[in-house]
Amino acid sequence: MPFVNIKTPEGALSRAQKEDIVHRTTDMLVEYFSEAARPHTMVLIEEVKDGGYARADEVFVIPSAYRAEAGL
Repeated sequence: MPFVNIKTPEGALSRAQKEDIVHRTTDMLVEYFSEAARPHTMVLIEEVKDGGYARADEVFVIPSAYRAEAGL
């Protein structure tokens, strides 16, 4: 069973963007493993709260410009 875990900053992706990632990722894995893998493929998108991770030794907070538009 293919399993993909994607971590992204909370609020960075809209629901439609997450669905697109799920579909594209599943399609990519089917290309590698065959159509038989589709019903067994799991894609997990985890949202990490601001301050929940760091980059270059600095706690990261997503800039407003990178947040998904509300209601999408």
